Amino acid sequence: QVQLVESGGGLVQPGGSLRLSCAASGSIFSISAMNWYRQAPGKEREMVASISSDKTTNYLDSVKGRFTVSRDNAKNTIDLQMNSLKPEDTAVYVCNADAKVTAWLPFRNYWGKGTLVTVSS
Repeated sequence: QVQLVESGGGLVQPGGSLRLSCAASGSIFSISAMNWYRQAPGKEREMVASISSDKTTNYLDSVKGRFTVSRDNAKNTIDLQMNSLKPEDTAVYVCNADAKVTAWLPFRNYWGKGTLVTVSS
């Protein structure tokens, strides 16, 4: 099994910055894509940023230029640096990853429990 644990959420004023981290642990053989999703109250979950094992990145249009995703393949971690935060960025941010626990089993999708980011004055 693979566990994903997020950290770094909190309350920040508009225009401020936060850095989220997610660590994958357990019996990990390999991780392919790692992603950050978010879900705001009353809204559907949306993917904010993704990063492949070769560190190719993709971003939600509304966060391009403000958020930066990175990963450390040796430590099985993914970070999300969030700058110029806006009230509309308020949401629970959830880490997601495709991982396999052995060479002969397929990749499975795993989710963390999320961390709350609140952008408010």
